[in-house]
Amino acid sequence: MAIFVQEVGAAEAPAVVLLHGVGTSGWMWAKQAEALAGEMRVLVVDLPGHGRSNTLPWISIADTARLVAEEITARVPEGRAHVVGLSLGGYVVAQLAATAPGAVIGAIMSGVNVLPFPHPGRLRLMGALLAPVMKWGPVLRANARALNVPAEDVDGYQSAARATSRQAFRLVNDEALRFRLPAQAAGSPCPVLAVAGENEHDLTRRSLADIAATFPRGEAYLAPGVGHAWNGEKPGLFTDMIRAWVTGGRLPEELIPAR
Repeated sequence: MAIFVQEVGAAEAPAVVLLHGVGTSGWMWAKQAEALAGEMRVLVVDLPGHGRSNTLPWISIADTARLVAEEITARVPEGRAHVVGLSLGGYVVAQLAATAPGAVIGAIMSGVNVLPFPHPGRLRLMGALLAPVMKWGPVLRANARALNVPAEDVDGYQSAARATSRQAFRLVNDEALRFRLPAQAAGSPCPVLAVAGENEHDLTRRSLADIAATFPRGEAYLAPGVGHAWNGEKPGLFTDMIRAWVTGGRLPEELIPAR
């Protein structure tokens, strides 16, 4: 069973693949897809256990990267595309850029932590306790507030979250806690842009330097004044960043080089 992919834009245009975060779906890229469709071929993926791929079990980040690479090979004539991911999608992008660089022209990953969490057992327990209630209205509303989801997007966020399988939610959160960059990253020829919101968790911000240093063609930037789900907080800036990276233009001046 294949993952669900929605395509917009001209078939002959440069291809860019958008990968969403845990507990949502390709829905979260609606503003970016609409803005880029006039100049790019945009492939919006629902990852296993999410959205219209929610009957496909989540296996692992590595397995999901394999599925995405297969879709790129099957759908893009040259078999290569730009890939963009936020949160869970960012982890999949990191895996792709490291282990399947032949399918990736360039990569953007946002909101990825590659450093050890303190008290990981406690965090796993919290994830396990949250999984059974992850679709309850009060929990969804609290999550939307924590992610600064714009008011006009809250209903869409809740619908996407309710489509997520509990199996995927539990396994993804556990796997993200122990994610490290694959060893192949050090030899990857793929250009990589690592980004984090300025208001992200400290570990995620600190991970930027590690990601940029590990990938030979890595760069790292902070997006000012935003948190984890900043493609919704500043959709225009996120779109401009994608456009610049794909076309080889200058990144938006608003982005801050990470040190």
